[in-house]
Amino acid sequence: MRTGAGEAARTADDPSAATTIPDGSPPEPPVTTRLPDAPTSGAPFVAKLLLFGALVGIGPLTMDMYLAAFPAVVSDLSTTASAVQLTLTATLVGLASGQLIIGAVSDTLGRRRPLITALVGYVAASVLIALSDSIAALLVLRFFQGLTAAAGMVLSQAMVRDLYSGSVMARFISRLFLIVGVAPIIAPTLGAQFLYLGTWRTIFWALAGIGLLLTALAIWRVQETLPEERRGSRGLRPVARSYRVLLTDRRYVGLVLTAATAMGALFAYISSATFIFQDLYGFSTQEYALVFAAGAGSLTIASQVNGSLVRRHHPVRILQVALPAGLLAGLGLLVVALLDLGPWPLVVGIVLLLGTVGFVMPNNPVIALHHHARRAGSAAALLGATNFVLGALISPLSGLFNAASAVPMAAIMVGCSVLSLTAFHLLAKPRDILRDMAWE
Repeated sequence: MRTGAGEAARTADDPSAATTIPDGSPPEPPVTTRLPDAPTSGAPFVAKLLLFGALVGIGPLTMDMYLAAFPAVVSDLSTTASAVQLTLTATLVGLASGQLIIGAVSDTLGRRRPLITALVGYVAASVLIALSDSIAALLVLRFFQGLTAAAGMVLSQAMVRDLYSGSVMARFISRLFLIVGVAPIIAPTLGAQFLYLGTWRTIFWALAGIGLLLTALAIWRVQETLPEERRGSRGLRPVARSYRVLLTDRRYVGLVLTAATAMGALFAYISSATFIFQDLYGFSTQEYALVFAAGAGSLTIASQVNGSLVRRHHPVRILQVALPAGLLAGLGLLVVALLDLGPWPLVVGIVLLLGTVGFVMPNNPVIALHHHARRAGSAAALLGATNFVLGALISPLSGLFNAASAVPMAAIMVGCSVLSLTAFHLLAKPRDILRDMAWE
């Protein structure tokens, strides 16, 4: 299916055509649809998908694998629960800032060298955490571990944009989110097993081993995807200009806010779920795990369905259905919470809403990176960092209200859905994207 015509189609598909940036900046020099050796199907495509998926998965593993070890860390380091929880915040800050730094650097140095350097740093940080003996050291090292883990998350998307465009890129990113969806589910369980086999330090020795394996794979299998002629100038001024161009591009900002607020609904659920289902409704650990798996499964399945839909439908068309559907699901969830209809209707509403987020997550990067091929690293970084920053801001909100009700969580999720739909239509302007971005 082809959407758009004339100059838009020529610009997107013809290497001889320049890409016009919607913020009024001069056209970018020609960028080919993909590198000549980039596979689009078969075993090489799957191998690249698995490799990039592993690089993306390092972020969720870094955040979630040690959650079960919080009490053990409190005891071993003679500290407080709030101090240990602060190490999670430090990791989130590291992941956000790392994406901004590494993404911009990769636009000037290429993708491979920053990736390998960051992975080596990640291994070092993990080893030092395993050997640390104070909460202060743990805070600093967790920040650095998050900063280096960000490389895999941001550079995977940048490399996908270097290699692919159009429906091939959309399918790749959709499949990538299969791993993104599974990693947060298995990470706490995996961490609990390492804790059972050893101490909380065993978890970080395991993360060091995973980092070492990824470093070896990056050296052996990752090829440079950004040719010299497509790299930006070095120095702080070009980096600042790159982010200025992105932040003054109304369409890009609209898409960033669309994704971040949709993700905000997910963060609101994650931060509230344990209190609602275990404390309020008395679910056992196993029952809560099933509820959490249902929500994550809904998000993951939706992203995989999206991988098939983008073969025939423009990502904008999919978002035009998914975002209003998410708002309707959120409103239904709020009604269930207000009437206190019980846990299972609440689970249904959550599953439906998270399913719509599963369509937003893969489609937004495809559209947002389309006009920014030459600054794909910075564009992917700003997109990812905003998600983490907004998530860190939204997570504690529901805790400010009555914990004996699901209403605060549902209300925040509805608010996020409203903001996401508003940003998409008022700033991103889907009709303009359909006009400018050809699809086949």
